[in-house]
Amino acid sequence: MNIGEASKASNVSAKMIRYYEQIGLIPETERTASGYRTYGLKDVDRLRFVRRARDLGFSMVAIGDLLNLWHDQARQSADVKRVAQQHLTELNSRIQNMQEMAKALDASIGGCAGDEQPNCSILSTLAQFEDCELESDLRTGAVLRRPVRSSEGKGRHYSFSSD
Repeated sequence: MNIGEASKASNVSAKMIRYYEQIGLIPETERTASGYRTYGLKDVDRLRFVRRARDLGFSMVAIGDLLNLWHDQARQSADVKRVAQQHLTELNSRIQNMQEMAKALDASIGGCAGDEQPNCSILSTLAQFEDCELESDLRTGAVLRRPVRSSEGKGRHYSFSSD
């Protein structure tokens, strides 16, 4: 089949198929005498595998590792589990960070009157975070700001003009 047919069969765009081939995630395919790529069922299966792994958020490196394990009949399931567990750990960490960001933003939004006055707690909060790191209190779930000590002095300063 040609790249368009492989794209439809695998639900991976032709552009991404070319990209995966370029970075070595999938092997270069055979070409017709006129230079068109040709794909077989094994290629489509590989593309579907990549698509499902991308849908689960695996990195390209992890997908490459999983593809190698998938094709290695001497593999150990512990190796596959290790790659998946590492990804799950990263996902959980990102989820926790996003929840902390959402709590901080929610608190900031709650403090903003949202009226015609210029004072806005959202902007004040953002200005305070410039030299702070967020830290979650495990007992209360509150998001705390902790000053960051910088060797670069007092941080960056921006000026704005109405030009």
